[in-house]
Amino acid sequence: MSELRDLYQEVILEHARKPRNFRAIEGPAAQRAEGYNPLCGDKVSVSLELGNGLLKDVAFEGAGCAISTASASVMTELLKGRTPAEAEALFRTMHDLVTGHPEAITDAEELGKLAVFAGVSEFPARVKCASLAWHVMRAALAREPGMVTTE
Repeated sequence: MSELRDLYQEVILEHARKPRNFRAIEGPAAQRAEGYNPLCGDKVSVSLELGNGLLKDVAFEGAGCAISTASASVMTELLKGRTPAEAEALFRTMHDLVTGHPEAITDAEELGKLAVFAGVSEFPARVKCASLAWHVMRAALAREPGMVTTE
């Protein structure tokens, strides 16, 4: 189990050091939302582009802790090419995982790269760090105005 935990920590640190899709999506088709975690100061902006019913591109910008940055980075990789309904299902999977409800996840394949965040549930203060980008992504999809907060 220790080796698995070490691997997960390594993946999180790699995504935190070299985040994927760390940029803004420009243009009139881009949908954006911003979020803030007042508890630790994480700020994230998620931009996405839909086309033919799929998330053609997903990106983020911002500053935050390693968990927040890694979660946003993994999220962008997982969501590209998926439908909004699939994005919502992945949001629910992530939420169940980090809030300590892995029993709600019925499909092991669904977990995929999200498994690296399984240990977050042991640190309640970090749940908001891991889930911030995901909440912001939902707001961007829904074109919800205003700042998304974790409070």
